[in-house]
Amino acid sequence: QVQLVESGGGLVQAGGSLRLSCAASGRTVSNYAMGWFRQAPGKEREFVSAINWNGISTNFASSMKGRFTISRDNTKNTVYLQMNSLKPEDTAAYYCAARLGLFLRVGVNEYEYWGQGTQVTVSS
Repeated sequence: QVQLVESGGGLVQAGGSLRLSCAASGRTVSNYAMGWFRQAPGKEREFVSAINWNGISTNFASSMKGRFTISRDNTKNTVYLQMNSLKPEDTAAYYCAARLGLFLRVGVNEYEYWGQGTQVTVSS
């Protein structure tokens, strides 16, 4: 079993930045692809970003490209999401996810383990 705990959410003004962290425990996630998803009230959970096992390959939803950066430190069993130029529409609960395998995926149903989420609120 893999346990994931997100942190770093909060309230920020539009144009500001936040760095989310996802700490994994229970197993090393060095051979897991990791993803970030978000869910706003009344909306479905959507893909934000993903990273493969060694951090070489990354993917972003189109609306996040150029603003968000994903990275991982396998020595710390942690994945990060750096969010810059935040917009009010980025307001959501952000979830970290893990899937056993070397290659990243973008589908919600392709991830086995999920964290509890961290709230990001961007004020206008």
